[in-house]
Amino acid sequence: MPFAAPVIVVAAAVAPAQAATLKPFDQKAFAAAQAAGKPILVEVHAPWCPICRAQGKAIAKLTANGAHKDLVIFRIDYDTQKPLWQRFGAQKQSTLIAFRGKRETDRVSYQSDERRIAVLLAATRG
Repeated sequence: MPFAAPVIVVAAAVAPAQAATLKPFDQKAFAAAQAAGKPILVEVHAPWCPICRAQGKAIAKLTANGAHKDLVIFRIDYDTQKPLWQRFGAQKQSTLIAFRGKRETDRVSYQSDERRIAVLLAATRG
């Protein structure tokens, strides 16, 4: 019986698509992202809000493929950061505000429609 050469299988590591970065709102980081011309999403979020949860799921789905890998999402807590969300002109939780650098490009409130959120995210590109 002839000797069979060993078969070597090399598994290539596939890097996952990079998703957007979600972080608590920080004025210094927000200003730096604006100065760098980054795509930014400000999210006025309440953990008890069903629309906020639905928005979060839509954002996660839309950014999972890496299309918005440079997007920085700053979350403002509706319950504990009232002066901050008021400064952005938000009237209630579940407000999403898109920026490209220092320019506000779009905003939605109390909407969780994935198509509308996709338009909002596209507005962060310019």
